[in-house]
Amino acid sequence: MKNDEKIFLKNYSIENYDRPSVATDIAIFTMRDEENENYRQNSKSHLSILLVRRGEHPFLNKWALPGGFLRLDETIEECAYREIKEETNIIPNALMLVDTFSEIDRDPRGRIISNAYLSIIVDSLEKEKCGGDSSDAKWFEIFFEEKEDVYELKLVNGEDIIQCFLRLENKRFDRSKFEIIDSGELAFDHAKIIATSLMLLKSKAKNYDIIFDFLPEKFTLYELQKVQETILNVSLYVGNFRRKISEYVVETDEYRSGVGHRPAKLFRRKY
Repeated sequence: MKNDEKIFLKNYSIENYDRPSVATDIAIFTMRDEENENYRQNSKSHLSILLVRRGEHPFLNKWALPGGFLRLDETIEECAYREIKEETNIIPNALMLVDTFSEIDRDPRGRIISNAYLSIIVDSLEKEKCGGDSSDAKWFEIFFEEKEDVYELKLVNGEDIIQCFLRLENKRFDRSKFEIIDSGELAFDHAKIIATSLMLLKSKAKNYDIIFDFLPEKFTLYELQKVQETILNVSLYVGNFRRKISEYVVETDEYRSGVGHRPAKLFRRKY
């Protein structure tokens, strides 16, 4: 380091500049199968998101995404992994950056910038791990649709129903920007973060990029199609789907046997 740079750094004071707090919030998604009493029928899948009930002010007892403040000795990704583990006891395999949320009034505690991530949980055992420093943590089934220029976001877990309304302001570089009309029982601007994450998830699912992450290493083509249909809320023709997906998968010599169904060939993702 040159002497003039050493002198500059010695006299430099970070106190001369405003220093907003940095936080992270994580939208954790999974596919949850509905119990089916008829063993000959395939179970229906639901896209779900993990929320925690806040045990302190602000937004006491309201639902929120897992997340928290960045420490000086960690990266923002390390912060996200730590907060997920502390609040839900889940350990995700990977994170995808969704966007940065920096509206001035997004948090009543002060100037706080949130880096939002998306994660996907596959392991059924991981799905059942909940608890930690939150007073509650639950998987909510997601209903998300556009109604006359307004998006309705409804999250359901038994008698717990969260209903939010948002307006899409613009969409650039594959990122959607929403304005919150009504947050319902969601804390902070988390309705906006969830809606943005869902739009990104749908965009990635259209080109098959992310649907593999909802399944174990080996899967049936039916399971793969069901994931894409669930995320996009559409019904796909089996023949068309299998023709398009063929370049993304590798056939194995293994089969999956299930009660009431013929054995189905297992596939792997092609890298």
